[in-house]
Amino acid sequence: MTTADPFGPMGDQPTPAATQPSGLLDLLGVAAVLLDAEGRIVLWSPQAEELFGYTADEALGRFAGRLLVHERHLDLVVSLFTEVMGTGQSWAGAFPVRHKDGSTRLVEFRNMRLLDDRGDFYALGIATDEAVLRQVERDVALSTRLVAQSPIGLAVLDTDLRYLAVNPALERINGLSAEDHLGRSVPEVLPFLDADEIEGALRQVLETGDPLVDQYTLGRTAADPDHDHAWSVSYYRLEDPGGRVLGVAGLVVDVTDRYRATTEVARARRRLALLADGSARIGTTLEVERTARELAEVAVPELADVAAVDVLDSVLEDRPPPAPGTRQARFRALAVKAAYPTEAVRAADPPGHIAGYGPDRLATRCVRTGRPILIPHVDEDDLAHIARDPEAAALLSRAGIHTYLTTPLIARGEVLGALGLTRARNPLPFDEDDLTLAGELADRAAVCIDNARLYQGQRNAALTLQRSLLPARPPQPSGLEIATRYQPAGTTSEVGGDWFDVIPLVADKTALVVGDVMGSGIAAATTMGRLRTASSTLADLDIPPTDVLRHIDKITADLEQYATCAYAVYDPHRAACRIAVAGHLPPVLMRARRPPELLDLPTGVPLGVGGVPFESTTFDLHPGDQLVLYTDGLVESRRHAIDERLDLLCRLLATPDPTLEDTCNRLLETLRDPEDHDDVAVLIARARPWP
Repeated sequence: MTTADPFGPMGDQPTPAATQPSGLLDLLGVAAVLLDAEGRIVLWSPQAEELFGYTADEALGRFAGRLLVHERHLDLVVSLFTEVMGTGQSWAGAFPVRHKDGSTRLVEFRNMRLLDDRGDFYALGIATDEAVLRQVERDVALSTRLVAQSPIGLAVLDTDLRYLAVNPALERINGLSAEDHLGRSVPEVLPFLDADEIEGALRQVLETGDPLVDQYTLGRTAADPDHDHAWSVSYYRLEDPGGRVLGVAGLVVDVTDRYRATTEVARARRRLALLADGSARIGTTLEVERTARELAEVAVPELADVAAVDVLDSVLEDRPPPAPGTRQARFRALAVKAAYPTEAVRAADPPGHIAGYGPDRLATRCVRTGRPILIPHVDEDDLAHIARDPEAAALLSRAGIHTYLTTPLIARGEVLGALGLTRARNPLPFDEDDLTLAGELADRAAVCIDNARLYQGQRNAALTLQRSLLPARPPQPSGLEIATRYQPAGTTSEVGGDWFDVIPLVADKTALVVGDVMGSGIAAATTMGRLRTASSTLADLDIPPTDVLRHIDKITADLEQYATCAYAVYDPHRAACRIAVAGHLPPVLMRARRPPELLDLPTGVPLGVGGVPFESTTFDLHPGDQLVLYTDGLVESRRHAIDERLDLLCRLLATPDPTLEDTCNRLLETLRDPEDHDDVAVLIARARPWP
């Protein structure tokens, strides 16, 4: 064991005397008494005054035996004194001494003979309170035993941060004997740990005096160089009673099992949180591409550094899957997400790209077998089977990809595609737990993708039917300029049953119709087609709008459906328009040099209620005047009241456009939210001069 320089850091310059007691001797309060050959006291230390109670003036020159010893012990003391002075044999032991206050105290003595330069003999007595001595001995023994037998590693380092002492537990932890620690620095003893961080913490404690308690250190030591361990370390500054800094003590506890258990619990919590997050974020819409992006965004960065979602093109095109013997798989890339800018993104197929993957690709094997593939440690050969070509493999290699997994997207027993995950900056390889988590996320996304795929097919069919039932281009009847628009619902909903119609009648009159079947999908589109056919047939009879609505109401009730409708008949000869509505929003009338206004009409009940009469209203429609008919999808919003939206519609119409087509476009662009859950039909009619 090395010892500290007694002269301190200044080399051969002694340190100033401490102003407070320092060291073991001061702790014991050792007294010194010198007797001449006759047994008289010739020297008396301040500690002797404190121990025995007599001042130097009271003690010097007096016989020690008569001053300090009871009468019954005097002969024994004289005998011991004679032996020490005669033979030079030292004597040690505990002896009862009479204190000045009359009490008796047991004092531990060390007596020895001294010889001066004139050949005279003296007796030197070193004494301390026996009770204090025994307490110190017990404390030292206890401390020594605790340090030696404690399972906690203990190290003492000097002010230069070199080991002064270690206990057996630390020898076992570090895999080095005590001799191999002494005099060496932390980097020399622990080359596998972050020695700079450890020394920085030790020096902080040494300089500030503030302890660092229960700090975690991870790494390996010579005791187990092949496995990582975790230790809880605490550092304390050591000082003597006078406040002089002696060094630093370190306590080391191996908490590897606890750390691993805590890590596993935290990891399990993160996985549960990720699954909960996936359940909330994946499948928010019935859109295949968006669902794939949501899956990739959930997986990054918590699970992977880069995620790619690829779906079999046959699934999206609703074609039969390739025959079992087909070696190549045709994929469409839907999403790629990275936690940070990386070349690995360039190695993946960009979203929307269609590519044929050969049988040696891991993604192909995954969808062919329907089983996940896990490669904890990727090598160059693995990269060749992960990437689409050698150039992409080189990109993955430069990006530092070191682990890979892919899991199939399976819904209702059908393989739809694959989720591919890689790590580069994350140093941990994928394991079975990661594979299970990825599989659960993929299963959730696969069902959502399949639902979106099926819905998209139904929506396309309904939209095709809807468009086939509406006029491709509205006619331009006598005395009117017409513009129309139909826009299906946003991608999160199905096609509705909105329609418009422009029907030429006898005597140059024109019927203008806008309606909305409640509900959505093919059923709503089919009902819309029936009602449009019925309204066209009834219009040919040239009957009043109220009668048309009455007949359509009966037809709608028979279909067990409900709809709203606005039916108007314009007569250019009279410059008049007659209108009736069935539960529909009021049209907007625009006159020259006057602000647009909502027509104040009896709203009536929706078609399909049955048995309730309808009312009609007649108003002038002169050349230049415009009538705007629309369905509720144009103005209804979840975020605003209907009155606010109708006011906004009128304000927009107050600004003229070059053409009616421009007005239709502006209304849809301004009022329409792409995520709205309803379709829209708009019909604008402007009266023209009549010959």
